[in-house]
Amino acid sequence: QVQLVESGGGLVQAGDSLRLSCAASGRTFSADAMGWFRQAPGKEREFVAAISVGGRNANYADSVKGRFTISRDDAKNTVYLQMNSLKPEDTAVYYCASDSNAIFYRTPAGPDEYDYWGQGTQVTVSS
Repeated sequence: QVQLVESGGGLVQAGDSLRLSCAASGRTFSADAMGWFRQAPGKEREFVAAISVGGRNANYADSVKGRFTISRDDAKNTVYLQMNSLKPEDTAVYYCASDSNAIFYRTPAGPDEYDYWGQGTQVTVSS
């Protein structure tokens, strides 16, 4: 079965760092753009970061630019989100997703462009 499984979330203090991982199975994702989204309680799902096929390009939401870094290791079929200088407003469930239709340079920010999704991992940042 096709799966994306996030891990690495947890409870941290403001200013701390976390690295989220998304391990894919059931198919390879080397030809897909990969993205991270998050959803806080009572709020809509929002774009966080995306990386193109081969890691050629990356795109970030303004709210995380300079603090978060997305990367991928296609040999491991895994995408990462390094989160530094975490803030309470970063608290959310974080989801990884893949876009199998992405052309090689694109970094989609729209959730409707992605066709595989993980189950999410909780990140909680205390004030």
